[in-house]
Amino acid sequence: MSDTAEKTTIAANFLRNIVADDLDSGKCQTIVTRFPPEPNGYLHIGHAKSICLNFGLARDFNGRCHLRFDDTNPAKEDVEYTESIKESVRWLGFDWGNHLYYASNYFDQLYDWAEYLIGAGKAYIDDQTADLIRVNRGTLTEPGAESPFRDRTVDENLDLFRRMRAGEFPDGAKVLRAKIDMASPNMNLRDPVIYRILHATHPHAGDKWCIYPMYDFAHGQSDALEGITHSICTLEFEDHKPLYEWFLENLPVPAKPRQYEFARLNLSYAVMSKRKLLQLVQDGDVSGWDDPRMPTLVGLRRRGYTPESIRSFCETIGVGRSDSWIDMSILEESVRSDLNERAPRAMAVLRPLKLVLDNYPEGAAEDFMVANHPQKPDLGSRTVPFCRELWIEQDDFMEEPVKGFKRLSPGMEVRLRNAYIIKCTHVVKDEKGTITEIHCSYDPDTKSGMPGSERKVKGVIHWVSAPHALTAEVRLYDRLFSVPNPSGDDWKSQINPNSVELLFGCKLEQSLATVEPETRFQFERNGYFCADRVDSAPGKPVFNRTVTLRDSWTK
Repeated sequence: MSDTAEKTTIAANFLRNIVADDLDSGKCQTIVTRFPPEPNGYLHIGHAKSICLNFGLARDFNGRCHLRFDDTNPAKEDVEYTESIKESVRWLGFDWGNHLYYASNYFDQLYDWAEYLIGAGKAYIDDQTADLIRVNRGTLTEPGAESPFRDRTVDENLDLFRRMRAGEFPDGAKVLRAKIDMASPNMNLRDPVIYRILHATHPHAGDKWCIYPMYDFAHGQSDALEGITHSICTLEFEDHKPLYEWFLENLPVPAKPRQYEFARLNLSYAVMSKRKLLQLVQDGDVSGWDDPRMPTLVGLRRRGYTPESIRSFCETIGVGRSDSWIDMSILEESVRSDLNERAPRAMAVLRPLKLVLDNYPEGAAEDFMVANHPQKPDLGSRTVPFCRELWIEQDDFMEEPVKGFKRLSPGMEVRLRNAYIIKCTHVVKDEKGTITEIHCSYDPDTKSGMPGSERKVKGVIHWVSAPHALTAEVRLYDRLFSVPNPSGDDWKSQINPNSVELLFGCKLEQSLATVEPETRFQFERNGYFCADRVDSAPGKPVFNRTVTLRDSWTK
């Protein structure tokens, strides 16, 4: 990890104490955790918290962490998602080594254990429809109604279950339910469904199966088979814990892992539901899962976030038991702080306005040696050409300056960054009255770094040499939603209409012409930018704004 990440203050993490106590007491000899994503979508920043937690605990306590795909629903799964998940975990800086697993690897064993429950009289085949099963589960204040098929004999249940496996029945015709307690105050113990019929090709297991275990049945037993010592999940699974333990107690599993719950990550100005993220993609509200406005890891990566900044963010927010909202500004500040240390500087004019130095010799040019980072001499320097015609930002000139304006205006002096002090003499306008050129004089005795250049002026602006400039596309990304907690049936109406602005005529210094995709810079006075990992190429760069230099949403 980088020095930046290592210096991050580690916030409270109650699970560290649990793991340390279990090791000290001898309850376990080696810590084994797991990250168990469903391959039905792309990972988002909430998953990053779980990845950093599970892999981080294993790393810090000399244990191991497994990557296990919870692939129990082939109707929603895809190899594309599986591969993207692997890539994102690696990008974050973690590796599972030889410990890559799939729940589908255990389908034979899970099936045998399902027959074991049937043989013990603790599971039965139910012919009721899914809607009827749902209705008969009861409510939080009323017990559920027992299925009329609950008292089938063991032999009948085994026969029907084997015929289900053989593909004799259509989808939805029958399910296998655990026989627990229809009057339990915990709804999850009211005879939960543990197998359903689904005639679908499995991305990993192929066409071997037409019945598939439910998550609650597969999860704990997969943990047991892998020798997981600490099964860590978010708080919404707390009510599932008694069921997790019931299966472990009633099956001949080789180990009995324990489940621990922590608060999930709720991030403002974003949605964290896979269903909603998928809807944004399918409805064309974003360009894809890797749209730089998305809270997905592929989206954050494309926007220019570093893995170090995301790990730092996860350490900063800590791990607790109480649900809370984390403001987007904390995530933004994590990447801002990281890039401030590592990103070289460059000059880019996003909304160009021509500036002409009338007293600078025509056809002349000179080079300035400019440091790539003001506090990091090890990042070296670059050559920046200078000549009579330059580009400056439109916002850096005001013909009738307002009070407090310290940049360029008629008769006013500013310093061109790393170059000379200039004074505006007049402007040129087109027939519509739009300013097309700023004309200035320069003071040759104020060259930066030369004796006599110490004269001070209030404003400093950046620039790019016009004949040497690289014309490029720059994409200004902002938060996808305009409200902190987008919700309700009309949640999509709360999308920020200004979440992206495309600029096609930006003028960049020539040193940026050959940058590789995913190279990050601070464009001086404009923010932190990254060469797009999809559309950018050496000779034709496309830059995404990762984050502004300061939090503009607090204004």
